[in-house]
Amino acid sequence: MWITLVSLVITMTAGTGVVMWLGELITDRGVGNGMSVLIFTSIAARLPSEGWTIKESQGWGKFFLVLALVLVVITAVVFIEQAQRRIPVQYAKRMIGRRMYGGTSTYIPLKVNQAGVIPVIFASSLLYLPQLALQFGDPNDLNSFEAWVQNHLANPADWVYIVVYFFLIIFFTYFYVSITFNPTEVAENMKKYGGFVPGIRPGKPTAEYLDFILSRITLPGAMYLGLISILPNFFFIWLDSSQYQNFPFGGTAVLIMVGVGLETVKQIESQLMQRNYEGFLR
Repeated sequence: MWITLVSLVITMTAGTGVVMWLGELITDRGVGNGMSVLIFTSIAARLPSEGWTIKESQGWGKFFLVLALVLVVITAVVFIEQAQRRIPVQYAKRMIGRRMYGGTSTYIPLKVNQAGVIPVIFASSLLYLPQLALQFGDPNDLNSFEAWVQNHLANPADWVYIVVYFFLIIFFTYFYVSITFNPTEVAENMKKYGGFVPGIRPGKPTAEYLDFILSRITLPGAMYLGLISILPNFFFIWLDSSQYQNFPFGGTAVLIMVGVGLETVKQIESQLMQRNYEGFLR
């Protein structure tokens, strides 16, 4: 038994090392982030088999309906992932020696989905804790509270699980954005280098303005993350499928696929532009 366990650990460690090596090779070649591309490939490779499973169990009607819904979801994800609010910034002219500096215009891009997939990971990890706690007890001898947890918080098809999951994502979206983007620090850096938002005084008024804009665009971003993340739960209820854990047509799977795809296209585009080509996409 111990020999089998050690062999399994060694094999998995060696396999992980090979995957990391392949990821680094992809990154060095400039074709996107290697590990992200491998994760993208792993998710994409499951789509045909999972789609065929739906066709075999539900028929052609639901299969084509699911395919149409998936295309709509991917289109919406691409649109929202690219959406951003551009805050115009003007830099004042400064005379240093005999040369004039500044006077340029730029902008601060505030994405609608500023947090990425991190809130989804936090929320799913937190919701896994009740399921983990139930594993330490006797499944045949549960008290009323443990039975409620098992029926509601450990069941992805239950409405209590879906509602709690949705609001946890919204909470973690605001939490993550608040610790990664500091309006006060951004306003101070702008003031330090002579930048200002047209119509807004530098310093504290600029920080309050950025915080106001950020709080307004974070709400639709959080709602978007929550809806995309609970989409597999609704598919699970609608299809009455036992393959929920392997259902790749929503949630983090779609977010990762679209995010990695867009980032890879941008990196290929930049590589082509550096070599004076017209670009990958026109």
